[in-house]
Amino acid sequence: MDLQHTSDLQHTPLHELCVEAKGRMVPFAGWQMPVQFSGLIDEHQAVRQHAGMFDISHMGVLRLEGNNPKDALQKLVPSDLHRIGPGEACYTVLLNESGGIIDDLIIYDLESTPTAGADPIASEALLLVINAACADNDTSWLRKHLEPDGIKVSDAKGDGVLIALQGPEASTILEGLIGHSLASLPRFGHRYLQLNNLNSEPAEEVFIARTGYTGENGYELLLRADAGRALWRQLLEAGVTPCGLGARDTLRLEAAMHLYGQDMDVTTTPFEAGLGWLVHLEMPAPFIGRAALEQQLTTGPNRRLIGLKLQGRAIARHGYPVLNNGAVVGEITSGTWSPSLSEAIALAYVPTELSKIGQELKVEIRGQNQPATVVKRPFYRPGSRTQSETK
Repeated sequence: MDLQHTSDLQHTPLHELCVEAKGRMVPFAGWQMPVQFSGLIDEHQAVRQHAGMFDISHMGVLRLEGNNPKDALQKLVPSDLHRIGPGEACYTVLLNESGGIIDDLIIYDLESTPTAGADPIASEALLLVINAACADNDTSWLRKHLEPDGIKVSDAKGDGVLIALQGPEASTILEGLIGHSLASLPRFGHRYLQLNNLNSEPAEEVFIARTGYTGENGYELLLRADAGRALWRQLLEAGVTPCGLGARDTLRLEAAMHLYGQDMDVTTTPFEAGLGWLVHLEMPAPFIGRAALEQQLTTGPNRRLIGLKLQGRAIARHGYPVLNNGAVVGEITSGTWSPSLSEAIALAYVPTELSKIGQELKVEIRGQNQPATVVKRPFYRPGSRTQSETK
């Protein structure tokens, strides 16, 4: 870390509370963020067994509004957006002409809330959550392609707070604080709720989505800065463990969730990245990158992202070579020691013919070739402590 540039980093509204909670702060995507609080293992297991919370206020949140914003956005993503309706959401990717992934994002279909006398169609809106490191480029890309269609692209977060509450006890804890049952809110469902206990007048309107990046049940909450700080304190008092980027990474990797910039980027397509389920070529709508993906579907991708389980305790890190019969055939994109499984796991790109479950490979780690086996993803599922399948 170049200390002379730390003053250029942005701070989230929860920065002081994270420091107060003994968070160790590091630069991340132009922000100063907590990498850990009580310790990575403690935080990881809190999410797997109880509940943990993350400050994710660095992420971008955009609002798309206008006449048929879903039809306009459909030109930029390979997933059929008409499969979701108000109160529902989907995970998808933005693509370039070659089918490369510009970013991954979640699209929330908001309820129409027209003002008196307004055209209900004109009030249709979508909410997009995008990666912090890609926020500026994504915003420019969306405005370039959507504003000519009359779609307004605006920042929906401002100086607000975005908190992720994750873990098997997340629902019980959140319901106890907000005084609302969330039983009817399905995975990837979302709604606005009026909360009365966040020291705000009038009651605070909070966007609550049943989404997350850990593989566990959980929620993401978007609200104003003051109310967000109040909620953070209340969650602490309720016994929720504050978690940093370290635990976020081990949790998402156990769940085989992609990290943009490592496991996928503009040089990888959804088919290569194991995200072919996002590509709905059966829909008649054109979208950027469609021709390239249709061609790749015909020929098949030359490489694929795989899950690896390593023997022993050596950890494969980003960029480490993957070998077959002594020859380098790929490289690790993400790797860690899995606290839930007590084994080393990793993601890597290899030639398609070497991507079958059970394939034996090796990873070069500090000059030593460590045995590794291609396994089924995800490595971990909630409620399970069993190892990844190898056949």
